Amino acid sequence: MSVRGLKRPTALTGDHAGDFGFDPLGFTEDYDLYYLQECEIRHARLAMLAVVGWPMSELLAPSWMLQEGGRAPSVLNGVNPVSALAILTAFAGLGYLEYATSLRRTAGTALGEKHRSDMSNIWEYGVAGDYNFDPLNLYSSLGNDAQGRKGLRELELSQGRYAMLGITGFAIWEKLTGHAIVENSMFFHPNALLPALALGYFGWSQIYEISPLDQYPIKVQYTKDGEEMLNGLGRNKADIERDLKDIKAKLDELGLSDQIEKLELNKKMEALQAKIASIEFE
Repeated sequence: MSVRGLKRPTALTGDHAGDFGFDPLGFTEDYDLYYLQECEIRHARLAMLAVVGWPMSELLAPSWMLQEGGRAPSVLNGVNPVSALAILTAFAGLGYLEYATSLRRTAGTALGEKHRSDMSNIWEYGVAGDYNFDPLNLYSSLGNDAQGRKGLRELELSQGRYAMLGITGFAIWEKLTGHAIVENSMFFHPNALLPALALGYFGWSQIYEISPLDQYPIKVQYTKDGEEMLNGLGRNKADIERDLKDIKAKLDELGLSDQIEKLELNKKMEALQAKIASIEFE
């Protein structure tokens, strides 16, 4: 999965969740891999919270807590005294969490022992981001084995990476435009466009898919049943058109086509007369 033309770093063997062989600046050659993983997962989790909290604050917070234009307080947008106090309080809480967990031990905990067993063929450190926290017992939802748990960690990292890009985009967009990210956005206000686009994408994805990203060239192709589904839609359309022709032919035989057209014209005339009458009344 590494980018074509870039050398895969020796430390990135694909054994860890989120490892796609991408490290163009060579951080894994100079720093401890477990340390880098721990840094990334912490930033990913903070970004996932932030990417939800940022627009929620702009939608729900009182205007006196926001910056000019209804923008969320941030390093680039600036802060006011009240929001500065709130940010410092949040940083203090997160800082204490960092301190309290920096030297945490996972040996002897339920998840810690699972991780040591899962990673026994790779190294002795377990996995980064392990706080022995899974109150809803979701960790094994993709499979109660090493591969299932790795899959869920990979899912968390992927979402966290999207969130880190997203929150960075929020900050840059608001700095450059001076407008809140929620302003005139279909994602944050009730509208019919977003559901329509989602339904359109769902329908498209039933027929087409993107080829694997590690295969060149990347292209749009039929899904497993996509071509058959598309042919089926074509057949259904042809069947409907044929049925309509048959119905029209039978109406012609019975001499009803002209009467139906007259009824439709009469309805249109009545609607126009009612509209004219309402205009004259106004």
